[in-house]
Amino acid sequence: MPERQPVEQQHTDPPDMPADERMTDAEFRVVREYLGLTGEWLADHLGVSARTVRHWEQGKYPIPDGVRLELESLEARTAEFIGGIVPQLLDMPDPGVLTYRTDADYHTAHPEVPFPASWHRAVVARVAQEVPGLAIAYAQQEEA
Repeated sequence: MPERQPVEQQHTDPPDMPADERMTDAEFRVVREYLGLTGEWLADHLGVSARTVRHWEQGKYPIPDGVRLELESLEARTAEFIGGIVPQLLDMPDPGVLTYRTDADYHTAHPEVPFPASWHRAVVARVAQEVPGLAIAYAQQEEA
């Protein structure tokens, strides 16, 4: 029996979408990279192929409004996460955070978090801008 290919989620624009409200290919890539997300992770999250994400970034396809709204949601959730951590770290005499080398390490430590380790590292970089003297280290893997 042939293997079924996953169906790409269709992201559509609202009727009469004004061109000046559409996200540009440059904005899309800048936001993705700022959030520390790979094209593959974002494609999986959006239910599209990695090729579609590449085409959006190359300007070959217009970026649907639903995708723009989802990126804005990811930005807001990331900012909320950072906003919750910074005050806690500022209250510490010697603030420090752990980050993760790989997705497997990150998801082992935080199975409830859907984001990749690259997102966490980007978050830590942004936190470091707000917390003077922040020590950053990799979490050590448990020895088998």
